Amino acid sequence: MVGEGGGQPYLFGPRSSHSTLQRKFTTQMTQTSQGRVRFGAFELDLKSGELYPIEGGQSDGKVLLREQSFQVLRMLVERAGEIVTRDEIKQRLWPDDTIVDFDHSINTVIKTLRRALGDTAEDPRYIETLARRGYRLRVTAEWLPTVVENVAEPASAPGPQPAGRKVQRQRKPWWWKAAPVVASAAILVVVYTSWRHFRDATPPGSQKVMLAVLPFANLTGDPNKEYLADGLTEETISLLGRLNPEQLGVIARTSVMGYKHKDVRLDQVGRDLSVQYVLENSVRESGDHLRLTAQLIQVKDQTHLWSQDYDYAAKDTLNVEDEVAKAVAREIRLRLTPQKQAELAQTHPVNPEAFEAYLQGYHFFQGSTDKDADMATKYFERATQLDPSYALAWAWLSRARNWQANQGLIPMEEGRGLAREAVERALSLNPNLAKAHIEMGRLKQQIDFDWVGADASFQRAISLEPGNPEGVRMAAWSAAMFGRLDEAVRLGRRAVDLDPLDEESWWSLGQIERLNGQLDQAAADGKKGLELDPDSAGVHILLSQIYLMQGRPQDALPEIERIHY
Repeated sequence: MVGEGGGQPYLFGPRSSHSTLQRKFTTQMTQTSQGRVRFGAFELDLKSGELYPIEGGQSDGKVLLREQSFQVLRMLVERAGEIVTRDEIKQRLWPDDTIVDFDHSINTVIKTLRRALGDTAEDPRYIETLARRGYRLRVTAEWLPTVVENVAEPASAPGPQPAGRKVQRQRKPWWWKAAPVVASAAILVVVYTSWRHFRDATPPGSQKVMLAVLPFANLTGDPNKEYLADGLTEETISLLGRLNPEQLGVIARTSVMGYKHKDVRLDQVGRDLSVQYVLENSVRESGDHLRLTAQLIQVKDQTHLWSQDYDYAAKDTLNVEDEVAKAVAREIRLRLTPQKQAELAQTHPVNPEAFEAYLQGYHFFQGSTDKDADMATKYFERATQLDPSYALAWAWLSRARNWQANQGLIPMEEGRGLAREAVERALSLNPNLAKAHIEMGRLKQQIDFDWVGADASFQRAISLEPGNPEGVRMAAWSAAMFGRLDEAVRLGRRAVDLDPLDEESWWSLGQIERLNGQLDQAAADGKKGLELDPDSAGVHILLSQIYLMQGRPQDALPEIERIHY
């Protein structure tokens, strides 16, 4: 789930609640629009808001759309072949009392839709842009009979299913509730073993070693446990990234998740991410045990430096986690700062069910629909209820609540109040939690307009976790706002190093370099962003600004013409 502007300081989001928007949309629905409509290679369910690709005449799988993307697509198919103006979209999506950057927001919605349809602005098959007017669906729409789906959802605690998916619930093994904590303990072993190799392989004072943790392969045989594999990927990245950022850099989740379910050569990964080492991982069930397999590979010659299985009985979960955490602390304490030593000394086992709920919440927060955001919030809340001392869950609950408020899914004042309560609770439990300082800085920026306080929060976050790209980007924009442009450029460059396949990282760096007067470098970095996303309106705007500042209007005009909304 994309954050507000990738970290740059602007304030978007409707003040009206999601229920208000739903009532507005409901009054415009007709009996026909309750069914499905087929256009090109897709079917759109106008009741559930789900988009289905068609293979061989049958729908296959689904693409989940956020509410705003669904409403725009619905307007287009209902008026296929006709122009839908930007003003009509504005009136449909945002009430008159909404405070929002309409141009940016509409552009984002159209860009999201084109990605879902596999479409492009330059050679559109589905959505055609009519400059300064609006959009038109280029294919015909065929209305189909209403299809009714039975969606089973739990009556109490939500289950780990993406929004709208038909659920066939199975009884979990007695030991599965403890599985995430077992995995967490094994990760600590993996992290420690990885550290030993990096420490021994890299002489003091040499260039920083870069590592990519590839997405965990889910070998449990249950596709509904992707949340576990994704959560373990993030946990491993976070743990390794905190060990010694001066010596070991770890690529961010955004850049590595593109390799999920893909058979990519490791030398290609090395070139894409500029890493020397890759950590491959998998998780599987083995009887009443959970097994993690990890292997560390040197990219230059694809040498397997080590490979290890970690197999634990669930009944020993809490004891194993305690002993592993203590062993890691003893082994590496002398190589860590006093602050890191103190953090390890405070480590304690997390309630297994709370940790599982946190992983599920994190999984849903990466989704793309309003229901995903709602499910994420429910899971983070459940994690804090099961373990009220779980600081990280409180920090993510703050993030989810603030997101809902900014997107108009809950009342703005209520959502931000809940977000503040959650982050204050997180900081009271763990004053050294970088994620909590990031969220506090975000709230100070957006609600209090306390730029000095926000800057202090972001600086604190990156001092605690220098390898966290989210904190680095936020700190970079904050530094730019205060005119500390050399510092901002340095932080922007660090964010790119940590997240090199994120187009927005390159755009952000380019904008900061432009503010610093480094126009040629800003243009070069912006073009790297276009290599990742040729449809990036932000980068085309950046390049047009640079060319105008350089007195090259003849070069700026083509960039402006390439801005497709």
